[in-house]
Amino acid sequence: MKSSKQSRLSVLIGTVIAMIGLGTIYTWSLFNQPLADTYGWSVGAVATTFSIMSFALSFSTLSASSIQKKLGIRGLLILSGVGMGAGLMITSISSSLWMLYIFAGVLVGASNGIGYMTTLSNAIQYFPEKKGLISGIAVGAYGTGSLLFKYVLGFFINSVGVVQAFLYWGVIIMLLLIAGAFLVKEAKVAVKPQRSSVKVQNDYTLKEMLHTKEAYLLFFVLFTACMSGLYLIGSVANIGVSLAGLNMATAANAVALVAIFNTTGRIVLGTASDHFERLKVIAVSLFITAAAALVLSELKLNFALFFICVSSVAFCFGGNITIFPTIVSEFFGLKNQSRNYGIIYQGFGIGGLSVSFISGFLGGFAPTFNFIALLCAAASVVAMLLHVPGTKRAPLFAARKIQEERR
Repeated sequence: MKSSKQSRLSVLIGTVIAMIGLGTIYTWSLFNQPLADTYGWSVGAVATTFSIMSFALSFSTLSASSIQKKLGIRGLLILSGVGMGAGLMITSISSSLWMLYIFAGVLVGASNGIGYMTTLSNAIQYFPEKKGLISGIAVGAYGTGSLLFKYVLGFFINSVGVVQAFLYWGVIIMLLLIAGAFLVKEAKVAVKPQRSSVKVQNDYTLKEMLHTKEAYLLFFVLFTACMSGLYLIGSVANIGVSLAGLNMATAANAVALVAIFNTTGRIVLGTASDHFERLKVIAVSLFITAAAALVLSELKLNFALFFICVSSVAFCFGGNITIFPTIVSEFFGLKNQSRNYGIIYQGFGIGGLSVSFISGFLGGFAPTFNFIALLCAAASVVAMLLHVPGTKRAPLFAARKIQEERR
């Protein structure tokens, strides 16, 4: 029994260490301006790296389970650490945009994606009786990584320059993920299907899911939620300078704020979704995002208003991506959850990638936030009306009523 407890504690510690390392990618906006100044690139061109990174992250999750079967969770985490570390180290000697896109964007993003999904899933399976708590700890560590490394990487950029900062970042990430890998163990606990607040008619295969209109509507909602959140996270410091007139040092504090509220949103909205119908929580968060985007684009911003809007978008984004896996399982069943959610999850990467091109076409931050506001408003309506295939719409307090009946 004592050995079992020590083993579970080791898995939890390893998961936290790995998640802290993986979460550091959300500090990317710190590098936009320094890279633009160093190489004479436009800030928008550098910021596109984060969009590519997000797309590679989501796309790589489709192969994560296959890699885990071949290498095991430890081998996969080591591969993830070596990939991210190598990508960042090569970035430190890169002097062209295409090298930045390939190594910081594709390689770092893909390596991050295979590590994130499998580490989280493995930890939850190791603690089947505490899924919510363990999920909260893991995603909280992911958010903490972006918060801590805002200061660590900011120090490196200021003291040794942006080029050397990539080298140190790569070494640190590699060490964190390899250390986490040696502490985690492969979960052998079978995951029992959770009792859902909404009855699923059957377990859909991937092919069956793709024949439902609900799959495409859910993809649109997730695409919109991720597009707005990733656009802000990838360029938040530059948005503060451009739209709110802040100096770079003050605007950089928004990176830490985004990390804090992104993590808080995961916990708060994730908990709220256990008491209210989940898609309605998503609908409300998208409406708040639309309002914040409209303020960012249309009003004259001061320090306080900018930070309120940024915090709101980050909070809603964190909550949305936390709730969505459960929504997909409620719509299409648990049997094929990993494959089904893997397809819907591509909205994360496609949303992050497409908004860079949209922003370039529209011509800057303000018109892009106008577009985001309109799209989020539309997605909010869709989320409010969506329901499990073959059922009627659930009332707002559906989850709470069912829980009370079970007592």
